[in-house]
Amino acid sequence: MENTNDMPLGSQAQVEAIVRAAESALEVRRRYQFFVWTQSNLQALLPHQLTICGAYQRQARELVFDAFNSVSVPEALLLGFTNPRGALMQQLQGRWLDARCRPVRLAVSELDGVAVAEHRAALEAAGFSSLVAHGLSRPQRPSEMESFFVFGQQAVAGSGAQQQCHHLELLMPHIHSTWHRVQVQERELRNLPDTGSPLSAAASAQQRAGSGAIVTGRERQILGWLREGMSNQQIGEVLGISALTVKNHVQKILRKLNAANRAQAVARAMTMNLLDRSPVDAGTSD
Repeated sequence: MENTNDMPLGSQAQVEAIVRAAESALEVRRRYQFFVWTQSNLQALLPHQLTICGAYQRQARELVFDAFNSVSVPEALLLGFTNPRGALMQQLQGRWLDARCRPVRLAVSELDGVAVAEHRAALEAAGFSSLVAHGLSRPQRPSEMESFFVFGQQAVAGSGAQQQCHHLELLMPHIHSTWHRVQVQERELRNLPDTGSPLSAAASAQQRAGSGAIVTGRERQILGWLREGMSNQQIGEVLGISALTVKNHVQKILRKLNAANRAQAVARAMTMNLLDRSPVDAGTSD
């Protein structure tokens, strides 16, 4: 396990990337926007394929976690990461506190104890090599966490790993405030209808017309495979259709969800609860 020391920022490009990430965070209001932000602006500074976000909720009186993943991750592993009282998150938070609330990186193999053995094996099987954790606590009360984040990485090595931890320390105030803003906005939207955004209009239409009225069963299935990071060719081979047919489906999905790219389409589909089922079970009707 490593904890960071004061380090130079590095190249001018890295400085500019940090500024862009901080500035673009101000525009993030929704859950899908947060996912897109982490997959674009944060990737250059902290490459990762799994993001675990925790925010303290006063009603629950504990951190409540959510997960974003750009690669396939077993459901049991996601449950382990989102269980605030589970052995996995307790160990990661303990390592962070031991590092005096500085960013910590540990190899997946460093997860110790019988209680996390299954999670360690699942992470290794999914190709993850390291975890980076950081958060924010109340002033003078390090154990009273306001937020806690874990980033799962599949391949990071060398001095760049320490540099990325330093980037995370610089960006943590922005990540913290952005995630809390998203939580507030999502709670408000659950209580008050938002008729102004394209996503809300699509979600409302979906609810009025019933499941699948906007996105077909085949499109839901393709969205599921997009979430797994598969190409048009790979999806076509699985479904027994041509890559061109898959491309046409993807273009329809982007139009229906008013998404600019695949990552945004997946994020919006997640917000609309279109990906609760596996791609195999999502149906095949056109």
